[in-house]
Amino acid sequence: MKKENNYIEINRQSWNNRIDTHLKSEFYDLEKFIKGKNSLNNIELELLGDLSGKTILHLQCHFGQDTISLSRLGAEVTGVDLSDKAIESAKQIAKQTKSNTTFICCDIYDLPNYLDKQFDIVFASYGTIGWLPDIDKWSKIVTKFLKPNGQFVFVEFHPVVWMFDDNFEKISCRYFNSGAIVETEIGTYADKNSEITQEYVMWNHDLSEVVNNLIENGLEINSLNEYDYSPYDCFNKTIEFEPRKYRIEHLEDKIPMVYSIVAKKKNNN
Repeated sequence: MKKENNYIEINRQSWNNRIDTHLKSEFYDLEKFIKGKNSLNNIELELLGDLSGKTILHLQCHFGQDTISLSRLGAEVTGVDLSDKAIESAKQIAKQTKSNTTFICCDIYDLPNYLDKQFDIVFASYGTIGWLPDIDKWSKIVTKFLKPNGQFVFVEFHPVVWMFDDNFEKISCRYFNSGAIVETEIGTYADKNSEITQEYVMWNHDLSEVVNNLIENGLEINSLNEYDYSPYDCFNKTIEFEPRKYRIEHLEDKIPMVYSIVAKKKNNN
């Protein structure tokens, strides 16, 4: 069997393998988070606006820091992730922080079998859609779970970033989606020196693929922004040029590293 046909189980194991390292990492700084630190970045906070009383569905939430942060801002939040170990940890952290956040463990394409509710906002951010083969199916999930006139807020690493090799020295992948990319990783973005190894399956989704699928599935694009930095120090060869803003040192401000989309569900969908 081709590995991409078994991508769900491969990627579940991949994220399960990372979780203990991520929980202990400086990158996620769980100790400060439990004491009240908000894990969200300025990019998404500005796009989300006032969340008081809003209902939010957070897709591919990992172990729930951003999900719980959204609830701390006054929203009623449901987080979804593929990794059973991540969701188990998310529930423990929610209990520890007295958050009323709800968590569901499933592949997001299967979410209609686990959840029957619509939300004011559907949210996804940073390193999510690369794990999914079918952006049309993903867009249908977004639309299905949004209330009429509900808002989709999406922040993601720019597909240009994934064209490069790990050290950003040469172009190793096409910008456009050419099918599954199967790789083995030593360490993890949250702790590059960690002695863990995991295999994973990913896809590179260009901007037109994402935008057109959202439009075709009944969403109206209200904004599309590109940013010449990452708020996370998760790549090699980085420099922090302002607090919590990172670029690839030798590429300076020459490439987009993150993009955001805000879209509204049309009334007739």
